[in-house]
Amino acid sequence: MEYSGGIQASLSGRYATALFELARDEGKLEQVGASLATLKQALADSDDLKALVASPLVSRTDAAKAVAQLAGPLQLDPLTANFLGVLAHNRRLGALGAIIRDFNLLSARHRGETNAQVITAHPLDSGQMAALTARLKSIVGSEVAVDATVDPKILGGLIVRLGSRQIDGSIRTKLNALATAMKG
Repeated sequence: MEYSGGIQASLSGRYATALFELARDEGKLEQVGASLATLKQALADSDDLKALVASPLVSRTDAAKAVAQLAGPLQLDPLTANFLGVLAHNRRLGALGAIIRDFNLLSARHRGETNAQVITAHPLDSGQMAALTARLKSIVGSEVAVDATVDPKILGGLIVRLGSRQIDGSIRTKLNALATAMKG
């Protein structure tokens, strides 16, 4: 079963679809998208926040209080703040990263964009991101929304996922291929 043009009927897909449809119906897609981008960055930057969303030991009440206290400093819109409360109450904060990814896919489709997931070993600067986006746009033939993540394990290069296509230009993959070839 699929929701909204390709989002799988996974837990994250159902929550992302619910948030997307609510934000769309209330005309708040941009605000929710910006709040989710802030949350994604906060998850990447804060070990405490990662621990909060991943820990099964944090009670529903404590998790709800913690995410409510985050809303102000992170300047989250009310819809996103309420959504986080629902996730905390339902013990689904662990799916937050996947929900953000699925919401971004839905938003990109809504805007007529193709979504590209890009994994790099180091963060891309604005010039590199602009060049990558322009190159992907020329390949796809339409606007491209880039969802960039950093994974130092790939050592260097990048991995690009466009729909069902994946281009793996990571140094880790190249080294693994070389090691396999040397084994004969």
